This record gives sequence, structure tokens and C-alpha cells, in this order.
Amino acid sequence: MSTTREEVKSAVWVIGGIAALVTVGLTITLVVGGVSWLTAPFRGEVDKRDRTEGSGAFRIATYEEFFGLCATVQSKEGTIKTLEEENKTASESRRAQIGTSLTALKSSRIEAVNEYNAKAAQEHRSAFKDKDLPPRLDVNDMNTTCAP
Repeated sequence: MSTTREEVKSAVWVIGGIAALVTVGLTITLVVGGVSWLTAPFRGEVDKRDRTEGSGAFRIATYEEFFGLCATVQSKEGTIKTLEEENKTASESRRAQIGTSLTALKSSRIEAVNEYNAKAAQEHRSAFKDKDLPPRLDVNDMNTTCAP
């Protein structure tokens, strides 16, 4: 009977040890999972920022985007000036066409200026704008300069 009692004691110890290991494992899993759950928003924001602002592709694309927007505004201004000059000597029917074109160009120029200014105001983009570009474009200034 003492052998059986020792076997039972050993079995109880083994079962107790297994139960203790399962409890410790479950507790560690819950603690680590809880910490991960609590820090997920922070880690997600950092990861998102690293993938965008921290990437060389984002920096180069943003740098080029500012030049592109500024050049678009300059191009529209040049076309507007050309059409205004042509309008002085154009026939009546051509003036009607020029008037329509000028309205559309002025409107799209204002959209481009507003887009440039909106992106220049974004903190995560403004750091990658060339120092020679204007900080903001003026809707009323028809002499935009993008680079010296």
C-alpha cells in the first residue's frame, strides 16, 4: 500500500506541476497581451509615421510634389497672361473663347494655390518643402516664383 500511496503522491505532484505551469503560462500570456492591447494605438501611430514620414520615398515625393504644385501655378499664370494679351487684339468670337478659357484657368490656378497652401500647412509635409520655395502662395499674386 505504501507503493500505491507514493504513486498517488507522485501523480498529484505531476498534475499540480502541470496545472501550475499552465497557470503561469496563461498569466504571462494575458499580461503580455494586455500590455500589447494597451500600447497598440501608440505603436500603430509610430509605425504609420515611420512608414510615411520616415521613408525616403515619402520625402522625395513630397519635395517633388511642392515643386510640381508651384510649377503648375506658374504655368497657369503664364497661360493667363498670354490669353489676356491675345484678348486685346482678338476678334469678338475669339474673345468669347478666351473669356471662357480665362475663367477656367483662373479657377484651376486658385485650386492649385489652395492645394499648395494646404499641403505646406501640414506639419508632416512642410519639413520636406525646399527652402527656396515660398512658404505660402498668394491667390492674388500673379507672379509666383518657385525657385531663384
